[in-house]
Amino acid sequence: MPPSLTILLASVLKPLDDTRMLGKFGRTLASRAGTRVHVAGRLAPTPSGLPNNLHTHALLDGSRLSLGRLVTQWRYWQLLRQLQPQVVLVHAPELLPLTVLWKALGPDRRFIYDVRENYALNIQTQQVYPAWARTALSALVRGLETLAAREATAVLLAERSYAEELPFATPGKTLLIENKYQPYPAQAPLATAFPRRLPAPTEPLRVVYSGTISELNGVWEAIRFVRHLRAAWPLAHLTIIGACQQPGLLPRLQAAVAAAEGAVTLRGGAELVPHAEVVAEIQRSHLGLLPYRPHPSTARCVPTKLFEYLAQGLPLLVPPNPLWEPLVQPHGAGVAFDFQQPDYPAAATLSAALRAREYYPNGAPVEAFWTSEAEKLHQLMDSL
Repeated sequence: MPPSLTILLASVLKPLDDTRMLGKFGRTLASRAGTRVHVAGRLAPTPSGLPNNLHTHALLDGSRLSLGRLVTQWRYWQLLRQLQPQVVLVHAPELLPLTVLWKALGPDRRFIYDVRENYALNIQTQQVYPAWARTALSALVRGLETLAAREATAVLLAERSYAEELPFATPGKTLLIENKYQPYPAQAPLATAFPRRLPAPTEPLRVVYSGTISELNGVWEAIRFVRHLRAAWPLAHLTIIGACQQPGLLPRLQAAVAAAEGAVTLRGGAELVPHAEVVAEIQRSHLGLLPYRPHPSTARCVPTKLFEYLAQGLPLLVPPNPLWEPLVQPHGAGVAFDFQQPDYPAAATLSAALRAREYYPNGAPVEAFWTSEAEKLHQLMDSL
């Protein structure tokens, strides 16, 4: 019997192997009987082992500043006409205008808006755009989201804080779907023995910084931390794995890695790194760093990598944050560390403190996994 429901999930800048759009939403929806799922986004290698009813389509072949971005709207509209989906999940605000138009032009069409970031706040505070353009652009995005939210069947929030921050997140229409960890179907069971302890300071220590590479996310603090620690742990080594979206940052980072005398390895940088490789690096590591700088756009959000590190049972260091520490401390998962302090504790003291602890005495916490969020998504689809 042919599928009775076609669903399209779409973004512009998120890659086709995006962990939330394809790995979590796409695979979860494809597990529903009689459903065909299509994922559209930025060109990236398609993960192996996708189910037969899960398909990918490239909307953007190039960077966010490439000429290809000019034609993504046309490609998206053509995809809507070709696939004739009954439900669209929009993962990017710039696709909202055409989605609202598509809904208005036909009967029995529904769309769901997945709010992955507080975009208006990010535009105002992250200094990516010129100062003269931030206010107008922020207001434009917020107005567009507000209009689209009125037409949407549901609005999904990736962060708890968005319920208070976003004026269009009205009760009854919004649903929290957090970025918890979803293992790959072919991923081997976690072989780590619990509780975990760090190796001796005479042995190698593999430290990882994963995900988006940026100054705001603390890439310089990660390098500073490991270079400091090597005074007492000579074989400590940092792997930075992920993509850098700031063109001016990458050359400086590459120069810093070259000057680090073997203490740092950069994987990715200009290129996207398949998430399976990121997970493999996390599994090989002894210590994960989340050295985020204090900033309004991240202070009330839970980084995806925090769920990933917890799910892999990776000991970690987090900055003092009232939202993050309660996720870490009850499970003995790591230590709060102020990466912004002018003078770090002596390397020998820091090394001893890290090695004195046992991590994850009760194993990896079930709260870090996607299962609970998948159930919410199934309930939403059942309600349609």
